[in-house]
Amino acid sequence: MTITKIETEEQFNKLVEEDMFLLFKHSLTCPVSAEAFDHYQKYVEEHPQVKTAYLAVQEARPLSNHVAETYEIKHQSPQAILFENGKPAWNESHWRITYDSLDKVVSK
Repeated sequence: MTITKIETEEQFNKLVEEDMFLLFKHSLTCPVSAEAFDHYQKYVEEHPQVKTAYLAVQEARPLSNHVAETYEIKHQSPQAILFENGKPAWNESHWRITYDSLDKVVSK
């Protein structure tokens, strides 16, 4: 399965209309983000039914800011945000983004 990279509000808005959607905010220069991204990729590869996408903060700063401001979630990277019915239901950052934490929240 290919993991979708998004860069625009239009792409994000289409995904957030789904019943459930997992967003990963990734920093291309942070080793902590690289480790969290590895956990995210492994989780998505093993759960292809999960609707998901990621954004690279350095390449999509306006989108990253839009998500933070619209949903009043303090920006962090790495950051994982689970949207349910168009609203954030869960978010986590840094070392707390693991395969197990994603599995626990998505499969609840």
